[in-house]
Amino acid sequence: MHYWYGCIDTPNSDYPDDFDKFRVVVDNIKLIKDLGNFIPDKSWMLYLLEIFNVQKQPAELNLICQFDNQNYFEAIFRGTNQYRFRKVIPQIGGSYRREIRFKEDESIIQYCLQDLDTKTVEIYDLIVDKRTFVYQFSQCFTGVEWWNKMRNLPYQLRFEVFVSNLMYGYNDDALDPNSMTFFPIGKIFENKDGNPVSYPITIEGMDRIDGCICYSIK
Repeated sequence: MHYWYGCIDTPNSDYPDDFDKFRVVVDNIKLIKDLGNFIPDKSWMLYLLEIFNVQKQPAELNLICQFDNQNYFEAIFRGTNQYRFRKVIPQIGGSYRREIRFKEDESIIQYCLQDLDTKTVEIYDLIVDKRTFVYQFSQCFTGVEWWNKMRNLPYQLRFEVFVSNLMYGYNDDALDPNSMTFFPIGKIFENKDGNPVSYPITIEGMDRIDGCICYSIK
């Protein structure tokens, strides 16, 4: 079975004058503690950074944990795995910057992952035809997703994590593609899958650091 629990944001509610320009979403995720592997056989869980375009088509840069102790970051589009990051590997105590960028002029969704401790950067560019995909944000989701192939229940977290630096951005200089203006993600709201089950996680310590929302998943 498939479950999710986390936080959702709709940028036009907080930035009505700017949201239609947003083309970048970013966060930081820090792995605080390994809680042990209780993932059932043939199953996996995801720590999501997910952005939906106005057609509700999702692009995701997720930390994935598997039943067989494989832990890695993956670029996903429309629910299909596109690229496994192999230079940036999740480690306990490590902090990672995840960024998804819509590059409409090039018909590219760019997934950028940086190890904030070693400064290693890994980028994956996915070509997506503008005739089938509108390069404009609609909603952003962060949280946890469970895939349980053995029972109809979510299961215990693999990692306790700290999520911070949640922001939207856009290019503010047509002559400089690296010139960006960022806006802290505004009000985020609890979002669940609608199943009447208990979730073995809590979202705690909701706060702001340097104006950006942060919280722990425990």
